[in-house]
Amino acid sequence: MACLEGSAFFIKSRKFTTMSEEDYFRYTHSVLLVPMIAVLLIWTVFLIEVRLEVNFNVYGIYPRTLTGLGGILLSPFLHAGIEHLYNNTLPLAILLASLLYFYRNIAFRVLIYGFLLSGLITWLIGRPSYHIGASGIIYLLASFIFFKGIITKHYRLVALSLIVVFIYGGLLWYIFPVLDDISWEGHLGGFATGIFLAFTLRSKVPAVKKYAWEAEDYREEEDEFLRHFDEQGNFIESRGDEPEAPP
Repeated sequence: MACLEGSAFFIKSRKFTTMSEEDYFRYTHSVLLVPMIAVLLIWTVFLIEVRLEVNFNVYGIYPRTLTGLGGILLSPFLHAGIEHLYNNTLPLAILLASLLYFYRNIAFRVLIYGFLLSGLITWLIGRPSYHIGASGIIYLLASFIFFKGIITKHYRLVALSLIVVFIYGGLLWYIFPVLDDISWEGHLGGFATGIFLAFTLRSKVPAVKKYAWEAEDYREEEDEFLRHFDEQGNFIESRGDEPEAPP
């Protein structure tokens, strides 16, 4: 695209794919559907527990036991109480929607691999207790979105990384054993998995647009637009290159 008399046309960076921003940042139904399903599932499980007066905590992750391995698949849907569930609902929905909108080409791989790997880490390093809750997935998503945006260096994805760290940066403290009644091991497992997937999963990103003067072979003296300015920066109509009109 040309502008400013041809000097400010855009060129595509060789570091990125040729996918346009219009193709990349495109809404799909999964952006709303997946978060809604996830929230519906965790609330449905909790309401079943309340309605039937049962406790499913024993189906959570119990570290380093064979029966506890099943909790890797089930623990994100289990919560200790209404406050625990409420605290996880909004971050889970927001971060899932962000993942599916900004990284839709690898979103489901992040969820599947992250789901399994973060749970496995919790199973390996956790204290001998039942570890439950979707907070491990929340840490996975926040960590992945932050680090992946920084890695890609695309201005929109970097902006998303900064928003995530601004809103959820305080969560970082809870990957350490600061409170006895939270599964910091699950938080740490999700956080570490997010970093790992951010560096290992490749994602197509929009082509970064650059101006002509950012090109390596740019020569200022050949720029048609700059030729309309003298050495002091004053605008002139002509550099004297055009032949004078006959009298």
